[in-house]
Amino acid sequence: MSRYRSRPRRTLDRLAAAALATVACVCVGATTADATATATTTTEPVESRGVSIPAFYTPPAQLPDANGALIRHEPLPLGLSLPGLDGRPLPGTATRLMYKSTDSDGRAVAVTGAYIEPSAKWEGDGPRPLVAMASGTMGQGDQCAPSFALQHPLTVNGQTLSVGYDNLAIYRLLATGAAVVVTDYAGLGTTDRLHTYVNRQDEGHAVLDAVRAARALPGTSLTSGSRVGLYGYSEGGGASASAAELQPVYAPDVHLAGTYAGAPPADLTAVMKGIDGSALAAALGWAINGFVQAYPDMRDAAEANLNDAGRKALADTSTMCVGEAIFRYGFARSTAWTNSGKSVAEIIAEEPRAQAVLDKQRIGTLKPAGPVRVATGVQDDIVPHAQARRLAVDWCRKGGDVTYAAIELPNLGDRLLTNHLTPLITDQTAAISWLTDRLEGKPTTSNCWTMPFQR
Repeated sequence: MSRYRSRPRRTLDRLAAAALATVACVCVGATTADATATATTTTEPVESRGVSIPAFYTPPAQLPDANGALIRHEPLPLGLSLPGLDGRPLPGTATRLMYKSTDSDGRAVAVTGAYIEPSAKWEGDGPRPLVAMASGTMGQGDQCAPSFALQHPLTVNGQTLSVGYDNLAIYRLLATGAAVVVTDYAGLGTTDRLHTYVNRQDEGHAVLDAVRAARALPGTSLTSGSRVGLYGYSEGGGASASAAELQPVYAPDVHLAGTYAGAPPADLTAVMKGIDGSALAAALGWAINGFVQAYPDMRDAAEANLNDAGRKALADTSTMCVGEAIFRYGFARSTAWTNSGKSVAEIIAEEPRAQAVLDKQRIGTLKPAGPVRVATGVQDDIVPHAQARRLAVDWCRKGGDVTYAAIELPNLGDRLLTNHLTPLITDQTAAISWLTDRLEGKPTTSNCWTMPFQR
């Protein structure tokens, strides 16, 4: 099954048939190519939990060859905007993008996002720089896409609840005079596939190709000399960290001045244990859905081990944003989703091929390009602090230019998301200041030598 959302009747019939042929709501069902063909041949509108997804988000049947190539673009009205004294809107002028990227299986994929040309002047050294924003967890429904959240900062209709919480960081970056490009990642927004949540390669590629797409967009103030920075927290921290690792091989033309990776999910085995039974338990469904779509070995493990409740949860979460996911599945335990009563993490540990899928997602096996800042709250129990610190250690051992920041806060409530989300706000000023310095060309000094003394 390629999508769990409101679709034209004939499309629903095809998806139901594909689901019955495999494992109902768990599997991708037909091949991705089949799903793409369905999405690109229908002209009827697509809905996700009562939200109409603009036709812009349906990819064409044929994609360009070059990674980062623009497929289409159009003006994007910002949901929060003010008229400036000089007549230009604040914080800037936005353009919705669709561009070509490559997924973890080497297949072409269309990705959407947005570019924002700031009204603020860049006062730093050199031409106006560009920051690629890798958004934190928004959900798996297309209505949750970060570019959609720029237009609709709050989407609530009784079926879905989406909040564009990363818009604050985006607007603060724009206020520095830096341009910002936001990626929706593969499958979030685009209606041809599911979002491959926390897939290291898919997300790292999407971030790097967003930079290329922004450079290709006509009429911007970017130049060939514009420095590039990456910014992300939580899911976005993992995406920006992955992009920093993949850049030398995947995008050697994208030179990175600096990368901020906040609360990065670098070790998904540890992260799965952290979110199971937490307020963000639905993220287990998003992760499994994405890996089932991308990896046959994970699909086989899901078919063999999930019970009806597990299949229903995966189908249900696949169209959810964070808001309704917390209300519907907050503090759920995956032991209720399996035939054996074991947790998803326990089952994966016993399935070598499934565990190998998660091991392939490990961030920290490659030296990152350019200076990086890794920040992690010492009380974070959703994206566990220890595995984020381990990423910094791994990068230090590989000779990376690493600034490590352990954010000391009191315990604000076990598994409530508070220990995870509070550093998003408390560290934001320091993170933007650090990245702005890199965009201005200011040097930084690694503090790897302090790791033995830091929590």
